[in-house]
Parts: sequence; structure tokens; C-alpha cells
Amino acid sequence: MKNGMLTIFRKELARFFGDKRTVLGTILLPGVLIFVVYTFMGSALSNQFSVDEDFAPTIQAVNLPDSIAALADQAGVDIQAAADMDQAKSLIREQELDLLAVFPSGFDAQVAAYDVASGQSAPVVELYYNSASVDSSTAYEMLDALLAGYETSLANKFDVNPGEGTYNLASEADTAGTLMSSMMPMLLVIFLFSGCMATAPESIAGEKERGTIATLLITPVSRSGLALGKICALSIIALLSGLSSTVGTLLSMPTLMQLDGEMHMAYTPAHYLALCLIILSTVLFIVTCISLISAFAKTIKEAQTYVTPLMILAMVVGITAMFGGGASTQAWAYLIPFYNSVQVMAGIFALEVNWTFLLIALVSNLAYTAALTWGLTRMFSSEKIMFQR
Repeated sequence: MKNGMLTIFRKELARFFGDKRTVLGTILLPGVLIFVVYTFMGSALSNQFSVDEDFAPTIQAVNLPDSIAALADQAGVDIQAAADMDQAKSLIREQELDLLAVFPSGFDAQVAAYDVASGQSAPVVELYYNSASVDSSTAYEMLDALLAGYETSLANKFDVNPGEGTYNLASEADTAGTLMSSMMPMLLVIFLFSGCMATAPESIAGEKERGTIATLLITPVSRSGLALGKICALSIIALLSGLSSTVGTLLSMPTLMQLDGEMHMAYTPAHYLALCLIILSTVLFIVTCISLISAFAKTIKEAQTYVTPLMILAMVVGITAMFGGGASTQAWAYLIPFYNSVQVMAGIFALEVNWTFLLIALVSNLAYTAALTWGLTRMFSSEKIMFQR
């Protein structure tokens, strides 16, 4: 059995790596394309929804009071007097002016005389801007924050987070880890599944379609050796494809996530070990699932059709990491195929590795893989399935 399994194993690897175009398209190209596309997306989003560091908004005002003019000068915000309010509004619509602030006449006197307990309406400041313009929206946020601070200072009875102290205790690693734990499990499942789907149907359904499966079945290789040899070889190929896509994603994450500088993640060798173990067990399970489904199909196209619902299910399960609020703390969750892998990955990327839950997920995936491999062995022994037309 061992020699037969190794023969099939070497045959599958030789068939795959013997075709340079297949190697390029399956392993190298996905990672490169993902890196280029995600990096471009991150840069485009950054340019579209942010302004330059030296951004100076163009703001005009009607009846600009001395108090606001002084605050704006201290904040480095230049506000010019508006010659005509209607013309200024037209310029904002045309995105040639960022903001128009309209103050009531005698604003400072009205504010000084206003009594909150009187029940009368407070003086109203109108800010006109164009939300379709990033510059205009930024100018609105700047002046709105300036006015909000001034309004608070007039009747302020206590301070909230005063001074320049650091009140947000979340580290950059925690922040980045939260983002990674919501995104990466879904992406990893998709990448791994895509790698398996690109190779497994060709290996089994392709053999049936070409008629070469008969040659394999009459060789002195046991059915279990045939199944294990194919699964092990396909797992290595799928792992390489998934690794390429994962590396491309990780390299593009700082730009895609709009994080300042590099992601200073506190990942340790233990995190990487845990990630490798769960990825390996997940790939084995996926490959076995697709191989079992492919054995029922007559052609590669038919096999891919049968596998598509399973891929959609895996993608839906992967999305749960984005809305789950972190890895599950229930042991039973790590017994569910796909879901257990997603939960373990979410914990790893969030810098929290629960080795007990990891062990449960690994044992579960390997148990499911063993059961499906036995089922694949039985299918290889069925002439009705293998030679169907």
C-alpha cells in the first residue's frame, strides 16, 4: 500500500509541475494578481476619501463674528468674507468653493444674551458644503468641530478627556488584529478552496473523462493507496496555491486597510504554527470533499458544477468572522466543518490562540477527512461509479 500510494503521489505531482503554465497560473499568478489589485484598491481608496496633509480648505463666511475669526486663526483655518451668498452656494455646487458659513448678524451679542433656560431658539449657524467633494466634506468637518468646541466652552461645567493625554488604550497591534481577524479567515477559506478546486476535479473527474482512470485501477495499487496518494499530492498543490494568495494578501494589507506605516503585529512563532496546522487540516478536508464529489462526476465541468454549492457554503461560513465579534468560546463550534477552521483563524489573527479549541478543530477535520477518504476508497472500488458514461 505504501509503495502504491507513493507512486500515485509522485505521478500527480509530476503531472502538475510538468506543466509550467499550470504552475504559473495556479501558484504564482494568484498571489501576484492579488497583491497588485489589493494594493491598487487601497491606494485608490486612500486618494478618493482622504486629503493631503497640507490641505487648506477654501471657506467663505457671511457676518463672520470676531470670536470665530480668532478661533479660526488659532487653528490655522483661513476664512474669507463672502461677497454674495448665492454666488458662494453656486461655487460650492460646482466644487470650486469648499464651504460657506452663514452667521446671524450680531452673533457674539446674541450668544452672550442667550439664556438656555429661556426655552427660546438659540442663534443658528448655517454651514453649506458639497458631500460629493472630499475637500468640501473635510472643510465641513473642520469648521463643525471648531464651532462645536466653541459652543461647549461657553457653558462647560466639566471636561472630558482634557489635554493631550492618551485615553485610547488599544495598541496598534490590537487594532490591526481586529481588522485582520474579520477579513483574513474569509479570504483564506476562499483562497484555499480555489486552489483545491483548480486541481482536484482535474485529477479524478479528468481521469474519468480521458479514460485513464481504468489504467490506474488495474495497476497493483490498492484503492486506499490510490485515494491517499491523490489526496496528499492535491493537498500539497492546493497549499502552495493558497500560500501564494495569502502572502499576496498580507503584503497588500497595510495599503488596503489604510493603516499608517507597517502593521506592527505581535505575531509569534506559536501563532504561525497554529495557523499552519489549521490550514493544513482544512486543506486536507477540502481536497477530500472535492475529490469525493469529483468521483461522482463524469467530466471536469460536471465536477465543478457539483462543487460550486460547497464553495458558496464555505464562503458564507467565512463571512461569519466579520460579524461574530471574535472567535467563539463554545467548544461545540469547533466540531463543525469549515466553521471550526474560520473560528480558529479568527482567534489567531486577533492574537488569541486557544490550544484546546485548536486541538478540537484539528481532530475533527482529520476525522472528517479520514471518513471521506474511506468513502473515496469505496467509490474507487465501484465499477458502476468509476466507469459510468
